[in-house]
Amino acid sequence: MSGKKIKNETKDDSSKSPKKIKLLEGTAMKNMDRKEGKDCCAIWIKKANLAYEIELKNMQVELMKLQKHMKAEGSRILSIFEGRDAAGKGGTIKRINAFLNPRNTRVVALSKPSDTEITQWYFQRYVPHLPAAGELVLFDRSWYNRAMVEPVMGFCSDEQHKRFLKDVPLFEQMLVKDGIQLFKFYFSVSKQEQANRFASRKDDILKQYKLSPVDNLAQKLWDKYSVKKFQMLNETNRTLTPWSIIRSDNKKRARINCMKQILSNVEYEDKIDNELLVPDSEITISGIDEIKHMETNLFKPKVLRG
Repeated sequence: MSGKKIKNETKDDSSKSPKKIKLLEGTAMKNMDRKEGKDCCAIWIKKANLAYEIELKNMQVELMKLQKHMKAEGSRILSIFEGRDAAGKGGTIKRINAFLNPRNTRVVALSKPSDTEITQWYFQRYVPHLPAAGELVLFDRSWYNRAMVEPVMGFCSDEQHKRFLKDVPLFEQMLVKDGIQLFKFYFSVSKQEQANRFASRKDDILKQYKLSPVDNLAQKLWDKYSVKKFQMLNETNRTLTPWSIIRSDNKKRARINCMKQILSNVEYEDKIDNELLVPDSEITISGIDEIKHMETNLFKPKVLRG
């Protein structure tokens, strides 16, 4: 239950109880068959939330099957997560990684480059983090920082940006031809929803670690980010290394469909019926369709997605 006021039975403790609580994810599904008793109380939740928890657990079970298969076969998967601030990348990675063996799963979230790394070949600091046999690696932002964040914020030159867009398709082609299965996800959030999420970070103490000085700049520079996104997709959406756009205004649907996009494109033992893994076409958009959408609406900010 989210947003439900809870009252304690005793007046003495009522001032100590939280005014607003949110059940931990999975609690509803875990307790859905619990019987009424003296030590239990009824809590109402949305049916959609319960359905989400059930489907999420099903997808997480499939991911565990996939990991077991990868370890046996020595296969390698690299998933890149890109998108604007507060688009839902981190939350999706957290759900994918929740029950997987950390010995074969790695989340890579690099900080800004050091003075030494700035002098190196741009891709050099990412190469050591590429997956070995049996590994699933999840990049929470990646080399695509140079496609959007760096040019918009002035952290790279125009020449460096242009050179990156020419080089990255060749770099990724090398990875795929070497046997790495590459997934590129761009989480697309609307401007208003991004503003709402920034506001919630200020009000929720558990989310305040996410606050960043660049949050306000993300809104002010929205249109510049849109232009760089359009350039990035045009230059780097290739048949061998396509982009998948995840509409992420609804975080729950975004998480489920991102998982489905991975699972539906990989074969593994004991896989459930593929029909159950088909992503929702309203949530998961191909890179080429997103390019067409942007070509049509690039000068219509209210229509253009984030």
